[in-house]
Amino acid sequence: MELYSNKLENFFIFSRAGDLNRFTRRDLLSFGLGSSLLSFALKDTFAGSKWLTDKPIRLIIPAQPGGGLDIIARLLADRLSRSMGTPWVADNIGGGGGTIACVTTARSAPDGQTLMLVNISTHGTNPAIRNLPYNALNDFSHIAMVGGSPNVLVTGPNLSNVNTFESLLVELKKLGKPVTYGSAGPGTSSHLLMEELGVATGLQFIHVPYRGIGPALVDVIAGRTDLAFPGLIAALQFIKSNRLKPFAVTSPVRITQFPNLQTFTEIGMPEFSSLQWYGVSGPAKIPEAILDTLNAQINRVLQDPQVIAKLESECFTITPMTPKQFTTFVAKDIAKWTKLVKDRNIQIET
Repeated sequence: MELYSNKLENFFIFSRAGDLNRFTRRDLLSFGLGSSLLSFALKDTFAGSKWLTDKPIRLIIPAQPGGGLDIIARLLADRLSRSMGTPWVADNIGGGGGTIACVTTARSAPDGQTLMLVNISTHGTNPAIRNLPYNALNDFSHIAMVGGSPNVLVTGPNLSNVNTFESLLVELKKLGKPVTYGSAGPGTSSHLLMEELGVATGLQFIHVPYRGIGPALVDVIAGRTDLAFPGLIAALQFIKSNRLKPFAVTSPVRITQFPNLQTFTEIGMPEFSSLQWYGVSGPAKIPEAILDTLNAQINRVLQDPQVIAKLESECFTITPMTPKQFTTFVAKDIAKWTKLVKDRNIQIET
């Protein structure tokens, strides 16, 4: 009894000092707290929150490990686990350009326990070009925008002697054969942007889809395909290690980490101005109390100096939004890509 009392006293000392938010569920249990007292502790941690859970939260990643989605999702899962005292479990479900992950999420119970890191492909480009087994707006509750980074056109060793976008086009046309490129899957931004580039330059491309951008970049590096148009965050480590060569980015201005890298706007192709965005969503009809709590917790994590520093080092811009703002953003992005697909008559194999 004395041992328990000492642990309990230590716990309340930390609580009064305002340091409770530093502790995870495991930390609290280490003080010898029972489940009922632990519940009290977590309620104190979530002071002002409308929803409380002590069950693990599953964060679905619609891609294989290794890409930008994986990097962002695992960073969020780690920080939210610490902040909320509730385990966030990252779960990679690749395939179908994110369709399998989307269907899994949409069919889950609207209880806040199954969420997904949605992105420009699953909730922007895919709905614009494919007949999907889900509705990107009606089948989801859009909880919080995270932010994004631009796409970047890259090559591997097959074209290592080329240094500018203009000279790249010359070399590609001299090949005398269709140019191959890898994407994260049909209907993803890494697919549509490349198809648009083919229309704009008159080049003929052969599309090689993968179950996520990570495997696609591996094959560009190995020389099995010629090009890729990934999000910069996914390609960053390979560019820094000189395994991929970048030629232009879709940001409106140059990237601080790569001051010599041209933008498509500078090249004279402003239509290639886009953002590889990411956000957190769940199945439709999640109660407002749960939406508000999750939004507040995610936005709180996005204000963490360590998270900001990590994401900025990945050429990522944080853009917090309310659920309503994020839902409006998704609707506008779908409309943008739908217009592009229609205007350019872009089609995919069915």
